[in-house]
Amino acid sequence: MDTPPLPTARRRSLVCETIEILRGRVENGTWRVGDRIPPEAALAEALGVGRNTVREAVRVLSRSEMLEVRQGDGTYVRRAVDPAETMERLNRADLLDSIALHQLLEAEIARCAAERRSEADLAALREALAARGDYRPGDDRTAFHARDRAFHRCVAAAAHNDALDALYRYFASSMEVRLHESFSEGELAEPTLAEHAAIVDAIAAGNGEAAAAAARAVLAAQLERLRRSRGA
Repeated sequence: MDTPPLPTARRRSLVCETIEILRGRVENGTWRVGDRIPPEAALAEALGVGRNTVREAVRVLSRSEMLEVRQGDGTYVRRAVDPAETMERLNRADLLDSIALHQLLEAEIARCAAERRSEADLAALREALAARGDYRPGDDRTAFHARDRAFHRCVAAAAHNDALDALYRYFASSMEVRLHESFSEGELAEPTLAEHAAIVDAIAAGNGEAAAAAARAVLAAQLERLRRSRGA
């Protein structure tokens, strides 16, 4: 079946433009998982770039495991989505969207923790909650946020879900600087100790729905305040 011709890469950033074009071919379904993409020479001619540029673009997409180079055979599509680019898009997401996603993750983690926590997990949660405390004007906000993160990491550990924990750790790390700035500038208000205690209580009771609701509530006020400030 005939496919539309590849667009010529713009000259301002040849490797980046070539990566975007190749990635786009996969994302729009022109090249499907398992397909062998055109050879290096053909791509270079179609894109109007040198073979070294194509080689570097393929190398980058192979490193992110979107493409797979098979020596002596060719280059094949391995994934329909580029994991590295997905993470970059997540990092660039609007703060409101990011906090909404953060809320969903926190809720699901708390639900899992209520279902899977051990007595040792509960002891760690209570210790982390006490250490977190409440934020008061004049407190060292950086130190407070470190204690808050330690508490939420305990919740994630109590969920005993490696995949969810890995996703949460990455997302929390990507949000750290943006959230710290938003709290420091007064755009967001610090969640209270009582709101966090409700999460621990629900986890201790083994009530997944209550734990998820308590976790959502921690960020609900921040979301509402941000929406109002933006007229959303």
